[in-house]
Amino acid sequence: MEATLYLIPCTLGDTPVDQVLPPYNTAIVRGIRHFIVEEIRTARRFLRSVDKTFPIDDSTFYEMGKHADEARFTTYLEPIKRGLPVGVISEAGCPAVADPGADIVAIAQRKGIRVIPLVGPNSMIMAVMASGLNGQSFAFNGYLPIDEGERARRLQVLEKRAQHERQTQLFIETPYRNRRMFDTLVRTLSPKTRLCIAAGITTQDEWIRTHTVAEWRRESLPDLGKVPAIFLML
Repeated sequence: MEATLYLIPCTLGDTPVDQVLPPYNTAIVRGIRHFIVEEIRTARRFLRSVDKTFPIDDSTFYEMGKHADEARFTTYLEPIKRGLPVGVISEAGCPAVADPGADIVAIAQRKGIRVIPLVGPNSMIMAVMASGLNGQSFAFNGYLPIDEGERARRLQVLEKRAQHERQTQLFIETPYRNRRMFDTLVRTLSPKTRLCIAAGITTQDEWIRTHTVAEWRRESLPDLGKVPAIFLML
């Protein structure tokens, strides 16, 4: 294989690998023994889901999670200098999108290392696809403030942007705060604003609905306390 940095998507939940990842990915993964990962335990589990016979014990893992030493990220790419491929695996979905893998890719680009993104599930893009909102112009805003007042003010700013630019605004929340986010949305936004909630994408718990805020105020929300969700508005 080429001395390349491969960005390896993984499943968004317990979805079978062959349901969301092409066989080509499996072939690439089988040829890699150096992996930069967000969490070693889940990365090992993912590799075994790709190939039950994957030689985990013959592989080297470098952590890039929240407690990792960013000063060492450059050393993680050393195998590429020796002509070996390196793979990046995140906790869920596509590496480097709302993910610390972006720092690794930035280093690789500065060093002129070839970077190849593999095909896989991306919850943000899939949410836009299924929302019925503007797919020509959209922006991902990550996590909003936890403080209730600050979050409401931020939502009002995003709502104005959505209205003035006709740009779909996306954001996420920690699953156990999904209900609180929903309550803030229906209290804060204009009744005419369209709001989509896309939860558990590609999993058995997948649930995607788009309504106006006025309609949401009459709708019951399922329990999303443990389900990753993306919120979209326009």
